Amino acid sequence: MIRGIICTKPEISCHDLRSSHIQEFCQLQSEQLTNQYPILLARIVYYDCWSKKHQEIINYSDISEKTAKLLSFILTYLRSEAWLIDYPAVGEIHEFKIEELHLFSYVFPIGYRNQKPEYIQIITENTLVENAKNEINKSAILLSKYADLYLDYGRQKSEIKLLEQLLHRVGHQLRNYLGLIGLYANNLCFSLKDQPEYEQAKIIRESIEDIDINLTEIINCGQGEKLRVTPQDLRNLVLETIKHLQPLINEKQVKISIPETSTTLLIDKLQIKQVFHNILNNAIYFSPKSGTITCSWNIFQEEVLIKISDQGKGLSSEDIQKIFTPFYTRRPGGTGLGLTIAKKIILDHHGNLWAQSLSESGAQFCIILPCTKNI
Repeated sequence: MIRGIICTKPEISCHDLRSSHIQEFCQLQSEQLTNQYPILLARIVYYDCWSKKHQEIINYSDISEKTAKLLSFILTYLRSEAWLIDYPAVGEIHEFKIEELHLFSYVFPIGYRNQKPEYIQIITENTLVENAKNEINKSAILLSKYADLYLDYGRQKSEIKLLEQLLHRVGHQLRNYLGLIGLYANNLCFSLKDQPEYEQAKIIRESIEDIDINLTEIINCGQGEKLRVTPQDLRNLVLETIKHLQPLINEKQVKISIPETSTTLLIDKLQIKQVFHNILNNAIYFSPKSGTITCSWNIFQEEVLIKISDQGKGLSSEDIQKIFTPFYTRRPGGTGLGLTIAKKIILDHHGNLWAQSLSESGAQFCIILPCTKNI
């Protein structure tokens, strides 16, 4: 008797770890199908957005060597998809008989990507009972939803990769200009050493140094191997961020409320400070005059959930869907990169960041970060 799994996949590459998620899910599904139902073969065809190819998982049930040889011949026919005349929608079942081998084939669609179908294909010796068809169809629908999530994940990672490239290109160009401005600022400080204008020139020089440091952090943001993780006090970090935003806070006359409790985060201080800066900056901008921004956190054994909410107009369904996409912004003159950078930094810290609209009006950003275990 023969039982086994065949996986057709590309050679080992940098995409393997990412591709393995959907591959393992499909393998599990095919194993469950051959274990639960009287079928000879379960074949799953899906689209891998990393390799940009359709891949195949095949799982045999306990069959004789003779039947296995027959199925190997029929696989060529199945892979040709010459039988796929009318492609049914997800939730429908395509059934046909393989006359030469006296076998039955059932196709349960998953989706249609890159101009080719995705599906679960079942080969049996006898017709499937209706109950089995319904259960296998549920597996197809579940796999379809998983494939959608996997594709969204792939798109998000591609967008973040594009952002990394953009940050490096623009960042290095800006650094050249900053270097020139810094040179002139140093010359001014030297020539105005005993003049009243010296303090103003000194502020310009120090500001350029701060910008250069922040620019370096932005360029390197999201590169996990460059994270400088140290224990940091959460409350102090938020207070430092608020201090730097004080001119904006005073102008808008907003109040920022934070808890008295705190916890220790294992993070890259400058990068997470950038996250708080980007989120609070947006909250201040969209808050009504004299409004309140509320920061809160729930501390668990190994992670902390941080919430930052404002009293602005809230987020539309389109905002929630696109708010972390590069260049999407509702702020006039905004770059649409602040929240994308924040998302990437949090993901690189093995955390999560999402947004939601509050029912009573206002937006809320939720952050999960590790607090007691190493990244």
